[in-house]
Order: sequence, then structure tokens, then C-alpha cells
Amino acid sequence: MKKVLVTGADGFIGSHLTESLLEKGYDVKAFALYNSFNTWGWLDTLPKDKLNEIEVFTGDIRDPNGVRTAMEHADAVFHLAALIAIPFSYHSPDSYVDTNIKGTLNVLQAARQLETERVLVTSTSEVYGTAVYVPIDEKHPYQGQSPYSATKIGADRLAESFYRSFGLPVSIVRPFNTFGPRQSARAVIPTIISQLLAGKEEIRLGSLTPTRDFNYVKDTAAGFIAIAESDQTIGEEINIATQQEISIGDLANEIISQINPDAKIVCDEQRLRPEKSEVNRLLGSNEKIKRLTDWQQKYTFADGIKETIAWMRENLGAYKTDIYNV
Repeated sequence: MKKVLVTGADGFIGSHLTESLLEKGYDVKAFALYNSFNTWGWLDTLPKDKLNEIEVFTGDIRDPNGVRTAMEHADAVFHLAALIAIPFSYHSPDSYVDTNIKGTLNVLQAARQLETERVLVTSTSEVYGTAVYVPIDEKHPYQGQSPYSATKIGADRLAESFYRSFGLPVSIVRPFNTFGPRQSARAVIPTIISQLLAGKEEIRLGSLTPTRDFNYVKDTAAGFIAIAESDQTIGEEINIATQQEISIGDLANEIISQINPDAKIVCDEQRLRPEKSEVNRLLGSNEKIKRLTDWQQKYTFADGIKETIAWMRENLGAYKTDIYNV
């Protein structure tokens, strides 16, 4: 079995990836953000038998010594630790530079020193900005339409530089919009579902016209593993996309029809992004991941929404439904 480290394992995608790696027989170390409560994020919700199989390391991705210590003896590193909320990046951009850029640099430096066999750096479809053409392939130009996306562009280019300058075996993994159980209410799908399950008759949202390419989280996790297991992906940046899009308005109406058809959508001004910051269209190409790996989408959008609603019904207490979550 390969020993792997997952940074950001306490988060939404990271916790699902950790589970998927366990199921495939990997020896997993989980890097979770240190805090005085000694909570391990979503890892705390895993069944006891699964949690007992994971070595949990608490630290801070911004600390180079802690990152290097966590990475010792790991054959591969899945680097997911990041700040990701776009609205929060508008007023706290310094923290995004420290976490997303410097945190990634810490992983790359340690991997070079430790001669780590594989490094997977997590990107985001937000680096592309509003689509110039669709489907968006990996040659599409980058555009930093928020401080968040700008820091992810910076982290991606650092990763590329370590591959080109030092031969570090890096792959840049670029998921489009992932959704599913455990996602925070700062994202649009849990925002809609949590408001509906809380009995709200008016669902407060921002712009309804942007389109997104939504991946169910288990398919995203499978994409990470498929990229890690292919030698052809070293030095490459690779989308994980469904190559299908839906507008936020159509998405909201679909979820409303499943939970409370009488609910209405209300535009909330504070949820609107600045005009030049809003990414209006994301529709990703999955040609490259299918060409270089054996990855295939297994969950339809409808299946993923059904599972997400069911999980949130059982875990609504984890969400603050009366405020705008940034």
C-alpha cells in the first residue's frame, strides 16, 4: 500500500477523498487545521472504524515546518488545503495569499526536499473566469476575477514552475463546481437546500443567470485518484468536469420543486458579486482526463442532488439557515 497525505482532509472534498483512498486500500494520513477545540472538521463524522484507520496530523498549511513534518514518509500528497469562499476573499485577501499561495509553496518545497513521488495540487475552475469559449479546456486563458481565483492562479503557476524547474512530479487537478454531502452553506446548492429544509418560503440568492458545471463529490474524489494513479498526468493540469451546465436559476427551481414547490426566489443584494467579478459561464471539457486516465462520471446530477438533500435532512443542525454564510 502507498502512504498518502491529504491536506485539507477535514474539509468537504478532502474528507470524501480520504474515505475514497481508504476504500482503495491506501495508507492515509490526514492533515487537519489545528484548533484549540481539537476538532477534525468533517473527519469527526466518519464511522469510528474508518477514523481508526486514519493517522490525523493537526497543523497549519501556512507553517513550513509542520507541513514538512506531515509529509515525511508520504509517497504522494493530495494538496487540498485552501481558503475558498469568494465573498470572504473580497475583504480578507491577505489571508488567501498566505494560505493558498504560501501554503502551496510549503508543500512544493517539502516535496522537493523529501523527494515525494507524486504531488497533486488542487486548482479550481474559477481560474478561467467567465468562459471565452466552451467547453473550457486546459488551454483556456486565466482571469483573476476575485482575490480567491487570483491566488489559485498563483498557486497553480508555482506548481508548474516546480515541475519545469526541478522536475517535481506535480499534477494540477482542476475540479469544476463540486457539490454533495458536507458542503458548507457558502456554496449555492447547500444554501438553497438548507433554506428550503428550514421551512423558508423565500429563498434568498444572488444572480440567477450564471451557469456552472457541477460534479458530484464522489466523482470528484475518483478523479483525484485516477489522476494520481496515471503516470501520463505528471506535469499536466487536468479538469474534472461533467461537460454539462445548468444556470443557478434552473438549479434553484429544480431543488424547489423537489422540496417545497410553493417557495419563491428573492434576490438578495448582499449575495451579488461585483459585476466584473461574477463568473458568468463555466462549462468544462473532460476530454483530457478521459484520455489520460480511466475516470468516468458515475453519478448523474439528479442522483447527486437526491443524495445531497437526503443527507442534509439528517444534518440540518450543522447549518446556520438564518444568515448569509460567506
